[in-house]
Amino acid sequence: MSRLAHEHGAMNVTEARNALYALVKRAEDDGRTTLIYKGQRRQDRVVLAPLDRLPAARKTEGLPSHVLSAAQKDFGDLITRAAQGQPQVLLRNTTPVAVLLPADVVSAAPSSDPAVATGSAPAGGAVNGQDASEPARTPRRLATLGDAIGAALTSGPVGSTTFGLAGLDAATGGLQSGRLTLVAAAPNVGGSLLGLAAARQTALADHRKVLYAASGPNQADIMRRIISAETGGDYPRLKQGRLTDHEQQLAQRLVQAPLLIDDGSDLTAEAIAETAPYVQDLALVVVDRLQAAHNPRLPLSGDRLPGASQILASLARTLHVPVLAIVDSADPALLSLMDADVTLTLTPTQDPARVQVTVAERDFGTIGSAHLRPDLLHARFLDAEGAPAARPADDAPARRTVGSPAEGDLAEAALPYTSGARRGLPAAVTHVLAALRTALADQDAAALAELAPSLARIAAAPRQLPDDAEGRRLAAALNAYRTASVDAPEQPAVTETAVPVPAADSEPVPDDEDDTEGEVELRPGDEEDEPEGAPFPALKLLKDAVGRSRMHPIKVIRLEDRESGPWPLISEHMDGEPRWVHPDVTSTRVPYLRDNGRRVRRDRLEVPGSFGDGVLCLIDRNGSYPSACSAVPLAPNKLLHTGPLDAYDKAGAGIYLIDIPEWTRTDMPHPLGRIVDRPDAQGRVWVTTPHIKQLARLVREGHLAAMPAIHDSWTGKANESLFKPFYEAARKARTELVQVGGDPYKTYKTRLSIALRLLWPKRPEQKSPFWRPDWRMSMVAEASVRHWTVAFKAVQEGHTLIALRNVDAAVFWTPPATPPDTYRIGTGFGEVKAKFIQPGDMIPEGDD
Repeated sequence: MSRLAHEHGAMNVTEARNALYALVKRAEDDGRTTLIYKGQRRQDRVVLAPLDRLPAARKTEGLPSHVLSAAQKDFGDLITRAAQGQPQVLLRNTTPVAVLLPADVVSAAPSSDPAVATGSAPAGGAVNGQDASEPARTPRRLATLGDAIGAALTSGPVGSTTFGLAGLDAATGGLQSGRLTLVAAAPNVGGSLLGLAAARQTALADHRKVLYAASGPNQADIMRRIISAETGGDYPRLKQGRLTDHEQQLAQRLVQAPLLIDDGSDLTAEAIAETAPYVQDLALVVVDRLQAAHNPRLPLSGDRLPGASQILASLARTLHVPVLAIVDSADPALLSLMDADVTLTLTPTQDPARVQVTVAERDFGTIGSAHLRPDLLHARFLDAEGAPAARPADDAPARRTVGSPAEGDLAEAALPYTSGARRGLPAAVTHVLAALRTALADQDAAALAELAPSLARIAAAPRQLPDDAEGRRLAAALNAYRTASVDAPEQPAVTETAVPVPAADSEPVPDDEDDTEGEVELRPGDEEDEPEGAPFPALKLLKDAVGRSRMHPIKVIRLEDRESGPWPLISEHMDGEPRWVHPDVTSTRVPYLRDNGRRVRRDRLEVPGSFGDGVLCLIDRNGSYPSACSAVPLAPNKLLHTGPLDAYDKAGAGIYLIDIPEWTRTDMPHPLGRIVDRPDAQGRVWVTTPHIKQLARLVREGHLAAMPAIHDSWTGKANESLFKPFYEAARKARTELVQVGGDPYKTYKTRLSIALRLLWPKRPEQKSPFWRPDWRMSMVAEASVRHWTVAFKAVQEGHTLIALRNVDAAVFWTPPATPPDTYRIGTGFGEVKAKFIQPGDMIPEGDD
């Protein structure tokens, strides 16, 4: 049966997995559904359906969501979960495109697909009471109380839209989807700044899309207010067009912010309602502003405001997004005519440093209040000290929260720096503090545990911070964290009473990430040249190789430059290392005790019988990192902001912001490896030159349809031979020392790893003769690309790849003692070792 010949039948899970992209396309374009079954007795039955079968799927915050490439890999598991009543949303990059639903729930809903049986309408389904002879009409859909409860339970608080002002967010509960919130304030109180606060928080901090409909300010006003609020720069000076270097750098970084501004003339509520549905992944609509006094040139003014508010309220309900509108009046008579679900009224107090915000709901009246501190010079509101906090209900259950109070306070105090609004911290420190905030937001106890040593080092080494409110607050938070770390007894990362600490024999066992390219932990003194007579003076050779270049490379980026430009954009995840197992193979991680007594987890792979007879062939590449140094494209000098590019220029090297190219093969991982797991809000990722070159090659060979668009770039003149002398020396030394073995060879490997790690030390306090994150990540990316390319060549020649990991480990399904002939067996760089084990056996550690 053809993969797409399912107009009158169903598909098994394997057929559906192979045809997934086509089935999703059919659901999107034609509204067609596909019945999919799993199991010998077809006990798991689901429907791949268009999004209109479950409108809540258009908002992914509360439902399990999977990009298509990941969904294809785990398709069997997704079918099982969907059949058990857990809808699974399918994404193209970050956009929902289809949903997997239990077949018995969807079967009663009207469908043009005969694969989905038609029956009586279930609860929450379609209701159509008309006679069959009457013209067809779109039936109204009814929801049971159970539907509403289920939607509320699955949506929860995740992804809620806030102002970024703790007191106000506590009083309002944030901006609720589907509701119109009105900010009412006299013209001189600053109501527009609350709209701007919500837009900044949503677009800049949460990286979610905002439509800012500006009936009063224009886009230049909005830009200046954002820069003033984010940097603390004087708004009057910015209005004169005078920006400091830091403010200009921030403006450059904000170019990609997901904030869309409509400041066109004749802006009406109808125009906003017509535009908003075309904004994909819209998270918030801000209307700034509604003018109480009539102005013939402003449609959103005077007696047209009640009608406009009705249109905006309908827009909120239709798109299920929060709509925040600002009105320049607190007149109760006018507010009573407005169709707002929630009204926030700003009134000055006797204290000029405090503004009161009264929160009222249409059905309940006043429900709370908060106080804000106006900072009009910097176009923003700040939390006022002593702002009232929301009180939890008496019967509310205790909520488990990850992280200590000291960690929470530190993350909040560091926000001006981690958001990019303030300068003054080393980039590495900023990265650690940003990771702390992410771990707390994600309730990730494991990530907090990993960050603890780095946070302790930062807190133990006080830094000179700006002598202003934000600098003093961060200094106090660091001091409090250091004190808490010293005084507090050992306790679990989850701070809740009656949570037991695991016993020694039940503690989580870490995964074993060691491989032949495993990195050493840098120590003080590693930055010094090796002593005379060392088996392999790796660092000295690397420094000599760079110093030999006629391009006068810049080995160290200055401290004051590391927090701007391209450097904050570079991360360890740009390596592109794969973490891939064939979708038909079952992989489990099992406990294993190493010779040094450390407990880790190792892989065990179960291969289905459909693969035929064979064994697992374990491929272990030699010297992947130093081998990559033979020809890695680098920019020895500065990276300049070259912005969007029409095409990749071979004469340049650096970093590039691209769309994730679609990869439909299931027998190979995505060419970008784990890079695709961390797209930004627009579904884009930053990559280095080796991956750009790899994509260009795949396009030339017909494996990709087209090169992805380059939306931004930082590049310099390319050079592929900067590290070549180091590579040649490392290859020669390996040839000699691998025969000797013992301590000399171990020392060789250790110093080799130290030298390459010193290109970009992880810890800010680690001294190094280098600080070039782009060099380090390009070298690792080159190793990943070579690893992937050789495996792909083997697959093209008919070999079955089972798993691909890191930059040196591959597993094939082969006849006994028969490695893929695309690999060269040996001990040299680029050559491999091959081992064979039975399926189900634990994969042993690699050796080198």
